[in-house]
Amino acid sequence: MITLPHDGTRLFYNDWGTGRPVVLLNAAMLNSRMWEFQAPHLAARGLRCITYDRRGTGRSDWPWHGYDYDTLADDLAALLDHLDLRDAVLVGYACGGGEAVRYLARHGTGRVGALALVASTTPLMMRTHDNPGGLEPAGFEEALATMAGDRPAFVADQAGCFFGEGPDAAGAALSPALRQWITGLALDCSPRAALEIYRTLFRTDQRAEVAAVDVPTLIVHGDADQGAPYALCATATSALLPDARFVRYEGAAHALFATHAGRLAEDLRAFAVSSSHRASASRSSGQSPTATGRPTSVSIGRSET
Repeated sequence: MITLPHDGTRLFYNDWGTGRPVVLLNAAMLNSRMWEFQAPHLAARGLRCITYDRRGTGRSDWPWHGYDYDTLADDLAALLDHLDLRDAVLVGYACGGGEAVRYLARHGTGRVGALALVASTTPLMMRTHDNPGGLEPAGFEEALATMAGDRPAFVADQAGCFFGEGPDAAGAALSPALRQWITGLALDCSPRAALEIYRTLFRTDQRAEVAAVDVPTLIVHGDADQGAPYALCATATSALLPDARFVRYEGAAHALFATHAGRLAEDLRAFAVSSSHRASASRSSGQSPTATGRPTSVSIGRSET
C-alpha cells in the first residue's frame, strides 16, 4: 500500500519483475485484477510490471472525492515517485488513457518514456459544437441514472457490447466463468466512484493534451468497440498523434484484455522493448531534452494492421 501525500488515500499496488517498468492503468470500474493475463506475461519476459487499484476500486480506499483527472493523475504521480520509476511505459486502458494523458500534461515526462493507449476514451466523447460526432449528454445521463438505480443489472446488460455481440464475436469464446468474473470486478468499486469516473471520461476535452504528447505512442483499438467508439476515440486520437503506431483489432469490442488477451500482452511487450530501443538511439544520436525537461518527440512510425 501507498498513502497518498495529497489527501491520505491509500492505494493498493503490485510490483512484479525487473527491467523497464510498465505501469498498467485500468478501465473505469475495474481494478488491477483485470490485467490477469497481461501482467504475468510482461513480468515473465524481462519487464517490471506495476498494477494498482484506482481510488474507489478494489483494495484501495474508497473516498468520496477525487475522481477527476487531475486528482487521478496526481495519484499516479505519487506512485511513480514512491517507486522512483524511470523511463516507464504508461498503458492507459479506456479512461486509464485519459489518466495517462493528463499525467503527462500535468507532470511531464521525467519518469515516462512511452505511452500505450488501449481502447482509450480519449480525446472527447461528449457531443459539442465542434465535436458533432460525439455522444449526446442526455443519453449519457440517462445511462448513469440507470446505473445508479440498479448497478448489477446495468453491468450485466452491458456485458454483450463489452465483450462483443453475436455468436461469432471473440467474447463468445470466453468461458461463462471468466465473463462472470470480469463482470463481478466491475462491481468491486464504490457507487460514487462508478458514477464520477464515467462523468470524468465523458465530459473531459483532452484534444489539446493528446496533441501535446511527445513520447513514443502506441494506439490499440477494436473496430467494433462500443464503449469507446472506434471513429470517435481511436480515429480521433490517432489524428492528433500522427507519429503514433496505430494497431486495429478487427471485429474486436471493448474488452481486449480478455477477448484478445495473448495478442494484447505480446503487443504491449513488443512496444515496451522497441520504444526503449528507439529512445536509446535518439539519445545516442545527440537529441536532448527540451528546456522544459520534456524530451523531444521520438517518431516510431505509424502503421495500421
